Amino acid sequence: MATTTSTTDAATSTRQREPASQDSASRRRQKVYPLWFYLPAAVVFIGLFLVPTIVSFFFSLTRWTLFDWHFIGLDNFVAFFQEDALTKGLVNTLIYAFVTCVLKVVIGMALALLLTSQIIGRPFLRSVAFFPVLVSAIGIGITFQVLLNPDTGMVNRALAVVGIQGPAWLVDTKTALLSVAMVDVWKGVGLAMVIFIAGIVTIPGEYVEAAKVDGASRWQVFRNVILPLMRPATATVIILSLIGGLRSFDLIWSMTKGGPGFTTDVIASVIYKQYQAGFYGLSTAGNVILFLLVTVIVVPLFWVLNRGEVDR
Repeated sequence: MATTTSTTDAATSTRQREPASQDSASRRRQKVYPLWFYLPAAVVFIGLFLVPTIVSFFFSLTRWTLFDWHFIGLDNFVAFFQEDALTKGLVNTLIYAFVTCVLKVVIGMALALLLTSQIIGRPFLRSVAFFPVLVSAIGIGITFQVLLNPDTGMVNRALAVVGIQGPAWLVDTKTALLSVAMVDVWKGVGLAMVIFIAGIVTIPGEYVEAAKVDGASRWQVFRNVILPLMRPATATVIILSLIGGLRSFDLIWSMTKGGPGFTTDVIASVIYKQYQAGFYGLSTAGNVILFLLVTVIVVPLFWVLNRGEVDR
């Protein structure tokens, strides 16, 4: 009798363990299953970003051609910072990125505030402001190269009508870099405007109405209500504009090719020139420096801008 009872208890215990083990296996499968959807993105990320990045870091330490390479350590980086033209490109990159970023944020926010107010033709004006974003940077560069010609350009001709002698925008070393930066701002401010508009329209109207009822002026409403609640949009515009400014190449190359002299050279144009001259290792080192520069500036800034985000 005791043996029968023991056998029955063992069988019951086995049946209880089997569903438990099946449930555990099912839960494991449910946890693993969604991970398979990451696989295509992981393959693309590894193939198009991670592997080229690692290869670039390696070849920046070599003197290489298409058929041969020699390991030379940090000599490429030493040569990069010893060349005046290359360090000038680094300084120009920082100036260009700062100027374009600040202006895109300020002008983009002003346009967003204007085009979310009750004005006539608001949809049309939004389209006009955003249109330059859709145009090729090369096309814009060539167009403005003609418009800013100091002798025959329409900009200086228009200034001459009102008695102002226009400068040699892209020829004068004092104005060339800022002239290209202004064109970059004109082209990219539409994207900043759209992001700011998206941030403004998501702000609950009750907050603004409550501030007005309390007697707040327009400036006080903007500073104390709209601006804090637009912080995510502002952070996005700053990060995107800064990355775009640090990596800018096509617009600068189509307008000035880095000239006059090295006045408008940025890291990207310097890298391209080194490739053209056959200094592949030096240009690869420039790519690595540009990658590290963007990382060192953008990552901490992204963390700072998003750590105190306002909850609505």
